[in-house]
Amino acid sequence: MKKTRLIALLALVSILPLLAGRVIAGEIRLAVASNFAHAITAIVEQFEMHTGHKAKLIFGSTGKHYAQISNGAPFDAYFAADALRPELLEQEGLALPGTRFTYAIGKVILWSPVTAYVDEQAKVLKQGGFRHLAIANPKLAPYGWAAQQVLQALGLWDSLQPSMVRGENIGQTFQFVKSGNAELGFVAYSQVKRPGHPTEGSWWKVPQALYTPIEQQAVLLQEGGAARAFMAYMQSDAALEIIESHGYGVP
Repeated sequence: MKKTRLIALLALVSILPLLAGRVIAGEIRLAVASNFAHAITAIVEQFEMHTGHKAKLIFGSTGKHYAQISNGAPFDAYFAADALRPELLEQEGLALPGTRFTYAIGKVILWSPVTAYVDEQAKVLKQGGFRHLAIANPKLAPYGWAAQQVLQALGLWDSLQPSMVRGENIGQTFQFVKSGNAELGFVAYSQVKRPGHPTEGSWWKVPQALYTPIEQQAVLLQEGGAARAFMAYMQSDAALEIIESHGYGVP
């Protein structure tokens, strides 16, 4: 009888660490701008491996996520493609004070999957010869607003209106071009600069002087150990290295 009790006690002791780990580990829901999909997926993989926490990624336009959060969507943290909406959520009392930070600086390019189609001065925009130019919706996506600024600076915003097709977010915009539904489009540099996944085609890296810097900010929406841990991990050297490798500037 004593031997049986001893075996049972030893078995319980052996599984206590596992039970404790399950209690401590948490699952978080992250609303993430579409342009940051590849980078944050790589970061989450490392985060989960090192902490045991789990993160569910929900990608979409920054504007749409903002509207969802304003209407009570149960996200734990918000990774926007701008600084405006995280700040608004903070002012509206929908984000935890003092948790907002810049996690990446986005860069815009004009891209085509066709080699030598887009030249280094973007003369292709003035020469025409294309049916469709893809941009993200400027009202929903900061990269779309940046594209509008670029075209306005070049004096082409009005003349190219008939050729424009608008994606709900920068992910959809990229797919328009990749699929051939648009010959070229304004996308995020991070979408073509993926480590180990070279993207074919040609592109023009838009000079920063032509658009407002895309300062991408994050903010914590719900209190929780796992969410706090992820926000801290996002600012670690390991995460910043991944962010830079995907074509972003870092703060």
